Amino acid sequence: MSDLPVTAVVTGGTRGIGRAIVETLAGRGWNVYFTHRPGSEDLARQISEEIGSRGGSARGFSLDISEQADVSSFFREQVKNRVFLDLLVNNAGITKDGFLVRMKPEDWHKVVRVNLDGTFYCLQEAARIMLKQRSGRIVNLSSLVGQAGNPGQANYCASKAGIIGLTKSAALELAPRGITVNAVAPGFISTEMTEQLDSGLKEQYMQRIPLGRNGTPEEVARTVAWLASDDAGYITGQVVGVNGGLYL
Repeated sequence: MSDLPVTAVVTGGTRGIGRAIVETLAGRGWNVYFTHRPGSEDLARQISEEIGSRGGSARGFSLDISEQADVSSFFREQVKNRVFLDLLVNNAGITKDGFLVRMKPEDWHKVVRVNLDGTFYCLQEAARIMLKQRSGRIVNLSSLVGQAGNPGQANYCASKAGIIGLTKSAALELAPRGITVNAVAPGFISTEMTEQLDSGLKEQYMQRIPLGRNGTPEEVARTVAWLASDDAGYITGQVVGVNGGLYL
């Protein structure tokens, strides 16, 4: 392995599941680079300082992952030949919900551009680096609704289903060079996003979760960390559900 610092890149690392992934990886000794939306610099700085106070290492970068040129610049200027890219976690995502027949085309395209196109751009850049290293791990965040669908989320579900197909194809292409590619599909996780749901809808979900509770961002983060560990070295092309037994 190179003398460069062994590094994980996590997209969308300032809130919810992404932040939990950043904190979990940093707590386990990773040097973590995380991206955030433009305008979240203060929050990113706060996260880096908090992790640093605990002895970890994390650094935030402003990046719009839906812009291919920006993604390419980030990997070329901040990652390539500067760190040993051992792990990419494609977590960044957005929602713009609405019923199918009333969904605006711009809401469809924006969600797909960020969630699916952005994942592809980051995966492609990371894969180019990892192929030369002949090693690396990639974990893509999908969703339970990408497997089962969900009313009012045609754009989000399509993007998350696309991530599963991308994961499986990339796993086949990259395996000969020792690179694993897996997806994690969270179910109903307690985050700012799910807290905004109607209380009646949340209760309906709760009644259908066999374990009888919401998941936590930390539980998803620990699953990601496991897929990045030596214990998961023979696992690739898989979709790991973190859903308490809920299948819509």
